[in-house]
Amino acid sequence: MYTSTFVFAAKAFDAEFHRLDDAIATAARSIPGYLGETSWEHPQSGQIANVYYWDSLEALQALVDHPLHREAKARQANWLDGYHVTIAQVLRTYGDGKLGGVPGAASQGARP
Repeated sequence: MYTSTFVFAAKAFDAEFHRLDDAIATAARSIPGYLGETSWEHPQSGQIANVYYWDSLEALQALVDHPLHREAKARQANWLDGYHVTIAQVLRTYGDGKLGGVPGAASQGARP
């Protein structure tokens, strides 16, 4: 499993941002290999993190290459005051089950 984590500082969002953001989310969810997503906001900084889960790098690349994603990337300065993306391979996931775990993944392995 792989994750793509998109951390950003937001400027003002307009109707065009919301239209494009919704369309990209719909496109991502339709890609074979999309497993799910989670989002977080840091209360002090206001930065937002969106974590997308994928079963392969090819599935992730399908989103990266999607025309709507390319459009959003080209226009990001209109809506974002900085961003950072991290792509990672998930080696293990575990917990007590109370939070539901990682979307699309069964608990793997024991706590290190």
